[in-house]
Amino acid sequence: MTERLTLLCRRIAAVSAVLFAIWGPVMGLTAASAAEGAAPPAAASAWQAGPKAKVRLIAATTAVGDLKTLPLGLEVELEPGWKTYWRSPGDAGIPPNVDWTGSDNIAASTFRWPAPERFMYYDIETFGYHGRVVFPIDVAVGEPGRPVILRARADLLVCADVCIPHTMNLALDLGVGPAMSSGEAYLIDRFRALVPGDGARAGLSLETVSAGPAAAAPVLRIAARSVVPFEKPDLIVEGAEDILFAPPAVERLEGGTLARFSIAVRDAYDATKTVDLSARPLTLTLVDGNRSMEAHTTPALADASAAGIGVPQTAEVSLLLIVGLAVLGGLILNLMPCVLPVLAIKLLAVVGHGGGERTHVRRGFLASTAGIVTAFMLLAALAAGLKAAGLTVGWGIQFQQPLFIVAMVVILTLFACNMLGWFEIRLPGAVANAAARAGGHDGGNTLAGHFLQGAFATLLATPCSAPFLGTAVGFALSRGTGEIFTVFAALGFGMALPFLAVAAVPGLATRLPRPGPWMIWLKRLLALALAATALWLLSVLEAQASVVTALAVALLMAAAALLLALRRTVFSGFARGVPALVATIGLFAFALPATMSAPRLADGARSAPTAAQSAGWQPFDAAAIPALVAGGRIVFVDVTADWCITCQVNKRRVLDVGAVAAALGSDRIVRMQADWTSPDRKISEYLAGFGRYGIPFNIVYGPDTPAGTVLPELLTDAAVLDALAAADRSRTVAAK
Repeated sequence: MTERLTLLCRRIAAVSAVLFAIWGPVMGLTAASAAEGAAPPAAASAWQAGPKAKVRLIAATTAVGDLKTLPLGLEVELEPGWKTYWRSPGDAGIPPNVDWTGSDNIAASTFRWPAPERFMYYDIETFGYHGRVVFPIDVAVGEPGRPVILRARADLLVCADVCIPHTMNLALDLGVGPAMSSGEAYLIDRFRALVPGDGARAGLSLETVSAGPAAAAPVLRIAARSVVPFEKPDLIVEGAEDILFAPPAVERLEGGTLARFSIAVRDAYDATKTVDLSARPLTLTLVDGNRSMEAHTTPALADASAAGIGVPQTAEVSLLLIVGLAVLGGLILNLMPCVLPVLAIKLLAVVGHGGGERTHVRRGFLASTAGIVTAFMLLAALAAGLKAAGLTVGWGIQFQQPLFIVAMVVILTLFACNMLGWFEIRLPGAVANAAARAGGHDGGNTLAGHFLQGAFATLLATPCSAPFLGTAVGFALSRGTGEIFTVFAALGFGMALPFLAVAAVPGLATRLPRPGPWMIWLKRLLALALAATALWLLSVLEAQASVVTALAVALLMAAAALLLALRRTVFSGFARGVPALVATIGLFAFALPATMSAPRLADGARSAPTAAQSAGWQPFDAAAIPALVAGGRIVFVDVTADWCITCQVNKRRVLDVGAVAAALGSDRIVRMQADWTSPDRKISEYLAGFGRYGIPFNIVYGPDTPAGTVLPELLTDAAVLDALAAADRSRTVAAK
């Protein structure tokens, strides 16, 4: 008895030594970097409350640093039913105003206006905001490196059935020190993205602006184009104070991508007076949901009866077309490189049916289909919820979250260990239990196991963007909740088509060789594929968090695998406790990203250049593109991420080799890389401007294509070279 107890104590000591050797350094590093993972501090004045509204001043940085311009915001929260006004309030109202008297170390300020809403109160038309609005303010620093003292008197008018003027005195001091991102930076960036630009980022452009001949009631006609179908377009016209512009009549043409506005015009004081718009400079603000653009133009003279051309198409026809593209995109998704571990699970499931019963085969593949479709519905619910909350939404964005990456690494590690036969029991905990079932061993042949196989296949497939998938997802995420669920259901159906084919013809699986010793070698090969996928995800985690975080998770997974591998030999006397230790290791792995992540810069970019940028790529700067194109340069933009395998395939097959690499090396071409590995609001808004919510995304700008030529998801040499040639046909880009 004493000998057995001594042996057990020695084994427990051995296990403890292994865990201490691994976890001791990890805990030391965790403690050293705990401060780095802390939530960003606030940088805001106290709320000043008045009747029906409250106001505060916020800053995107915690200190001045060496910034020459401070990004600030005037945040206004209104009670339900109340509104405040835009720069042009309409028939009534007063726009907000800020007086900086009493401030120190500021040279100038620029007040920016997010795109407004149109309000109608009986026959009174106004423009403004309800709920919450943040007005971005750019304050020029007088002497960079010195503290900035902000004293603002904000005057604004809030209205419902009655109007209440407010005057708020706000104070905020920003000291010296690093200009790190504050807790309010995201809020300011969110509303800055709503400030109308030239339309390039929003995928909007004006085609024609014309006015009828001088008359008492001429008609202003504007045609606008969108890269994705318009949802609820509106057009606001600003001009001379003596002219009134009626609400526009809107007609959507060409599947919704062309909007034609007709606006009645009259003199503000005398309805019978002749109005001539042909020489009037106008400011046009086009708004469609969260997208907007602003343009300054003078209408061309046109025949008042001109009606243009085009045949309207119904939203139902467009939706049917998108559903068809979604089914095709989901089917092609099975062939994308990021589905390699999923194919391993599928292959093992198919082989496991060799010589099986047709009914059992059919039920198993129908269960996998249900898992795929259910996972797509959960993704649709997540996308709809994020969009309703005004947050970033896109295809595969869950791979931007370190906790999700860790979860995938843990599950893949357990999959690989299960295929190697290192455990045959159900581990404690929901994640480990799911891994045991979906791993294809024992429990994997149950209906629940097949269901989990399908769901996990969907999760691992989302980093890829297949042809037609980007179009379908872009359409869905630019529309309402109903369209999101419809399109995602079609994507799930398309991806599940191979499963449905086997369910319809079970002989495709039952005619395979019966399971035997040869399956052991197959499982070992598939385990290596899963382990390789886990290593790839760890490289993504390194880019998002830090090298230390990725290394710590890798060591924990190695310890878990070692425990499972030696459970029946070295740790046989403690075999029952191994699953609990493995589950504990998994929980420790989940805690690492929150405590060991590297600090993120204020603009969301990485602190160090990526490998691609060091090889001649520049960081993405959308604002610099128009000037570069105007100067005769060609700009190639590559939106990529470390977790996007399709992006990496495009680089290795096309962008970094052969004729394309030679062409991109030309001095006339500026290569910009937008790294979306971690969340970045600017990149998300840029993609949304083209109706894209997933990557890869590549576009070529040039003197002949200032609006850009969007390339397909899967690049080819011909597609890239043709776009480069079309960008400036007057000069040849060397591609030798």
